[in-house]
Amino acid sequence: MAVGAAAVLGAIVAVLRATPWPAVLVIRRVFEKGARVTLAEMAPYVPDVGFIEHRDVEYGDAGFTTTLDVFDVGGRTKPAPAVVWIHGGAWISGSKSDVEPYLKILAADGHVTVGLDYTIAPEAVYPVALTQLNRALGYLVEHAAELGIDPTRIVLAGDSAGAQLASQLAVLITNPRYARLVGVVPSLEPSQLAGVVLHCGLYDLPAMASATGIVGWGFKTALWAYTGHKNWSETPAGATMSTIDFVTGDLPPVWLSGGNGDGLTHIQSVPLAERMRAAGVDVTALFWAADHQPALPHEYQFHLDFEEAQEALDRTREFLTRVTAPSAAPPGPTPPSPTE
Repeated sequence: MAVGAAAVLGAIVAVLRATPWPAVLVIRRVFEKGARVTLAEMAPYVPDVGFIEHRDVEYGDAGFTTTLDVFDVGGRTKPAPAVVWIHGGAWISGSKSDVEPYLKILAADGHVTVGLDYTIAPEAVYPVALTQLNRALGYLVEHAAELGIDPTRIVLAGDSAGAQLASQLAVLITNPRYARLVGVVPSLEPSQLAGVVLHCGLYDLPAMASATGIVGWGFKTALWAYTGHKNWSETPAGATMSTIDFVTGDLPPVWLSGGNGDGLTHIQSVPLAERMRAAGVDVTALFWAADHQPALPHEYQFHLDFEEAQEALDRTREFLTRVTAPSAAPPGPTPPSPTE
């Protein structure tokens, strides 16, 4: 009996070492539960206006995983700037529906907001999601007239892993050398990209290689699933996903934030802000002191019951208004905020 149990245990261990799937399913379940709680928290803050909605629009050929949602309030005679949002979920979970309330809040300000889905891992590995999202941008440009979008005023946005993907698309669009390195032809011209909004993202993968504990386990599992390699740090994906290494001064204005209770903020978002400023990018950043109370968790910006999340939302709105103003002159770099 003991020998049989040992054999079963050995088989289980072998499976866990051979594939990320079992761990991915555990992580997804936890993330999906958290997403439901956050959606319920955001819902009361959605304005009671009549939204024009285009749901599950197919932009690719992978079925439900390559669809997008569009939210608008209409009532305009001219096309509006678009805020295109990429959801998070550690590249292995999540959905465009997770950010729907936030997109509706921004749409009520007069933007056309777009939530993108993409094939998560391990169902697809890098760079499939990146190429799908690039295709989605091309679809939005091609169908701009029917969607009410001004294709010359597009803002890329994302949270967590979605912020990493948004940053990667932004660098692809503005850095030809990087686009050639990754092997993706950008769907947007640099002049069409009005700004970038990045919440709680990852931009320097080597900085995470030594992570330990439950966070380290989850991160390494996600990267194994997403890159298709257990030793992801030794692959081209591990290098090209680190957008901090490919920043140039040709990026449009960028808005960056992260919570002080999020372990990623001071090893990911803060260094990226510093690197971008050094390159001459117009950066607006919102960070808090390490001892700020309450400690603001990963994805704090969606917890709209927090005063700090409301501040982040207000400042995001200000940023969007500034960078999408049709007559705005190219702004100069923004000095650090007092809370950085």
